Amino acid sequence: MKSLRTVTLIASTLALLVGFAGFSQTKMVGGAPMYPSKDIVSNAVNSKDHTTLVAAVKAAGLVETLQGDGPFTVFAPTNSAFDKLPEGTVSTLLKPENKSKLQGVLTYHVVAGKYGAKDLMKMIKKGKGMAKLTTVNGDTLTAMMDGDAIKVKDGAGNVAMVTIADVNQSNGVIHVVDTVVLPSA
Repeated sequence: MKSLRTVTLIASTLALLVGFAGFSQTKMVGGAPMYPSKDIVSNAVNSKDHTTLVAAVKAAGLVETLQGDGPFTVFAPTNSAFDKLPEGTVSTLLKPENKSKLQGVLTYHVVAGKYGAKDLMKMIKKGKGMAKLTTVNGDTLTAMMDGDAIKVKDGAGNVAMVTIADVNQSNGVIHVVDTVVLPSA
């Protein structure tokens, strides 16, 4: 009888730990939980910090792509990151006639494959302080460390810091960034 109680207690403890492990992967971004079981777009639409990004993804016609299987690594700029751009830049990019340019900017924030923070750090270390990441639009971002923080730099020297890393999604991972990086073209 005592061993049955012990086995039951161990089984209950393991179930609880597994439940907490799954729960710990859900991160809060923009006041909303980002569920690892949902895709990138399904989570992003709930973040109050990413309303500009979501509007841009919709205007660029990239919703279906970012809901696809992936996997994708997305460096997701916040609304305040978009606010740093020169006045009128966002409204100009959102115009239908600028759809291809908007697509280029957005796909510059996406890397094919799932690269968590630990993966990026290993790549940076292997690259002696820098890792070149080829984005979905074909251009390159440079990842680097600044103390414990991961940063990505575009070809013009604009640097974005990862403020929230490893927001796991069903089709990849999001790293929230504080600056919009821009492709060279």
